[in-house]
Amino acid sequence: MLGLRLNHPRAQEQLELQLSQPATRAEAAYSVARLLTTSDADLESVREAADALLPPILTVWQQAVLQRALHFVGSPYVWAGTSERKQQLYDGTMPGGFDCSGFVWRVYKLQPFAGAPELAGVLKGRTTYAMSGEVPRSERIPFDELEPGDVVFFGSGGPSSKPSEIGHMGIYVGNGWFVHSSDHGVALQPMAGWYETRFAWGRRPLAEAGLE
Repeated sequence: MLGLRLNHPRAQEQLELQLSQPATRAEAAYSVARLLTTSDADLESVREAADALLPPILTVWQQAVLQRALHFVGSPYVWAGTSERKQQLYDGTMPGGFDCSGFVWRVYKLQPFAGAPELAGVLKGRTTYAMSGEVPRSERIPFDELEPGDVVFFGSGGPSSKPSEIGHMGIYVGNGWFVHSSDHGVALQPMAGWYETRFAWGRRPLAEAGLE
């Protein structure tokens, strides 16, 4: 949240580390320097964001879905990607990573959950258009009724979007946050700003599989 690991000036990009890499001496010094120059306003914003990340009370199945989804945080964005391992895609062999729908596909579809094989059969189509269009209009979940584990869709028309206008998706974590794969890879993101205005509807795969 303070940009200690990722938000380096362009001239210091050599200091940037992947999430799995240990901090170097130079990185530690950079982090200390940023902390010493962080404004009170920035610190207050971090405190508010941290409060929002307090874990909600989860069902067993919500916990299973979110545990798997959050395991992939830090994975890179790969167009058409659906795996954390090397994968054969249109451009040949590509590194592990996900696009937005591929991330949701990986979490819910490609590896059945122990004790709940039916959950893998809920999502039928691979794209944002398909997954958003599979849920009947009467079962679309509005913003203020989202629950952890819900799949969330974003479109150019917000709640008035058609499935063909859905261009992004992710998985709701709770307390106004969701996890998704964007140009910056898999990350936690507050559903504010663009994501709030473009939120179209949610879908509840756990309920569709009878696992609420």
